[in-house]
Amino acid sequence: MNNKPLLLMSSLLLGGTLLAGCGQAVSATTPAQSAGAATTIENCGRTLEFAGTPQRAVAMTPGQSEMLVRLGQADKVVAEAQSKGQALLPELADLGTATQLTEQGPPSREVLLGVAPDLVYAPTSYEFTAEQGFASIDQLKAAGAQAYIATAGCAERRGSAERRGSAEVADLLTDIENLGDILAAPEAAETLAGEATGALGEVTQRVAALQKPTVAELFVEGNTIAAIGAGIEYNMIELAGGENVFSPEDKAFAQFFSSVISPETLVAKNPDVIVFTTLDGAHEKATRDFLHTKFPQLDAVKNDRLVAIDSSDVMPGSWGNIRAVEQIARGLHPDAF
Repeated sequence: MNNKPLLLMSSLLLGGTLLAGCGQAVSATTPAQSAGAATTIENCGRTLEFAGTPQRAVAMTPGQSEMLVRLGQADKVVAEAQSKGQALLPELADLGTATQLTEQGPPSREVLLGVAPDLVYAPTSYEFTAEQGFASIDQLKAAGAQAYIATAGCAERRGSAERRGSAEVADLLTDIENLGDILAAPEAAETLAGEATGALGEVTQRVAALQKPTVAELFVEGNTIAAIGAGIEYNMIELAGGENVFSPEDKAFAQFFSSVISPETLVAKNPDVIVFTTLDGAHEKATRDFLHTKFPQLDAVKNDRLVAIDSSDVMPGSWGNIRAVEQIARGLHPDAF
């Protein structure tokens, strides 16, 4: 297996277009937090200290916006990034106080600091890569903002075979609890965590006694095929009642959750179902056409068992993780729903 094209493909999955940047400090007005009890949170090996309740949150993807809205914090969202052409959620649009900073890729440090956030909620540590021209965690802290990274997207989880391979959908519950504490909304967080647990539990109950089809989860860009063999995406297949043909024990996934595979490898695996992530409608069609043209002999293709999921829904720390599990389960076990 070859990992050469993975940097490009990973940046696409992260919604990130690589941007050049020089890394100089940028000053910005320090936002004022509301009075409230001081809060301390452990996040990705860092201790985040909040003197009060954040009032100016930036969601680094629409998935992070949805989480904040579901926690009843729409009025605190001042900006969203990496919108990929999606309109703001109605709860945000109706308030008229949130702006969209970028369509593709994280905002530059100047753009992000320009909205004076006091909390930046991101799916991964990539969004804070200073070398790409983004605001670093330290630059945000100097400007009065804390960076919260989704638990499943922590750098040590993404970079370490052991930690990254153990990332799972249930990590979202940690994020819900932490955000409830940060935003002084513990009751809303408890309710939302209950909804998440209930939704996952219902899927588990429906598929528990059913035979597990074999599944390959792929991301296709042009003629390049990347397989997912670890982490939160791998866990989604497990929860949905499938048996992934790639696993964290495979050497190809020892250092990263995704690996480019050859057509021969996919043919040899011959999965019952193919789950594939999409960037938009055009990308979904292109992937379906590619699979039907290049792999007509595969059981998944012959039986038209191709399940598309939005790439935004596999991003760590978003309610889309729950949606993706439900959607995959329906694709694997249509008679159970």
